[in-house]
Amino acid sequence: MPAPALPPAVFLMGPTASGKTALAVALAERFPLEIISVDSALVYRGLDIGSAKPDAATLACAPHHLIDIRDPADAYSAAAFRDDALRLMADITARDRVPFLVGGTMLYFRALLKGLDDLPRADAAVRRQIEADAAARGWPALHAELAQVDAATAARLAPNDAQRIGRALEIFRLTGTPMSAQLARAEAGLPYRVLQLALIPSDRAVLHQRIATRFDAMLAEGLLDEVRRLRADGRLTADLPSMRAVGYRQAWAYLDGAITLEALREQGIAATRQLAKRQLTWLRSWPDAVMLDCLADNLEAQAAAHLRAHLQEAETFNPA
Repeated sequence: MPAPALPPAVFLMGPTASGKTALAVALAERFPLEIISVDSALVYRGLDIGSAKPDAATLACAPHHLIDIRDPADAYSAAAFRDDALRLMADITARDRVPFLVGGTMLYFRALLKGLDDLPRADAAVRRQIEADAAARGWPALHAELAQVDAATAARLAPNDAQRIGRALEIFRLTGTPMSAQLARAEAGLPYRVLQLALIPSDRAVLHQRIATRFDAMLAEGLLDEVRRLRADGRLTADLPSMRAVGYRQAWAYLDGAITLEALREQGIAATRQLAKRQLTWLRSWPDAVMLDCLADNLEAQAAAHLRAHLQEAETFNPA
């Protein structure tokens, strides 16, 4: 008997300055989509200019979930994102609409797709006992012990892989459950049929120019004044996740007198390029992604064609 069909969802992933928001808004105007932001900076209230948060007119036209949901003094984890996104996706699906997850925080996308393991934290006492056993009997003997309780994990580890053997045994001794079984549960998968669109620039130099132009625009629009207002509240520190975001940490350093305005610009652009490089590294090895050139003149038409086919397969969209 065939498994029940999974509801559709769509990911739109890409590096910073690749045009994700503009494309997402254009597609949301044409298809029954609701946008969920996948961005670790946009969750924070008050981080508007430096995070390239969609403006009020854009949000009125195409509302985004998971924007402005946290105070910048608070943390927001991948686990919290996954819980929020799954709840929203269920609500959107119940309204006969399609969850449209848009952003560049690749860790959040991975958490949503693969889940998060719930493995226990390291336990110093258990670890000391394992290390004592290894000193007395040798790591190959502990590898053989691991094979008796967690054959799947042991099979992929070398007999002298002390760190991984020790961790697998620690988990089993703490929980009574093999690590392989716990990871399998964590990676049970997302209960949606997902179209994954990835924006990849055909010319990285053009993306770099976009990044520089956008950073200059942020400075002109008042990034420093925005960070001054955030600092004035007195509760924020430079080591908070919100203030470690690209652009904000450089602005904070300038306001502390640690760097010049010229260095702020240079370091902000360089850090944004590094962020884009990391995002592209994730995307180029991302399984099942449909790669689209974000610089293509017909980008919207290409994305719409993939989206239309995806929704037609799910029988949720009947094009005019």
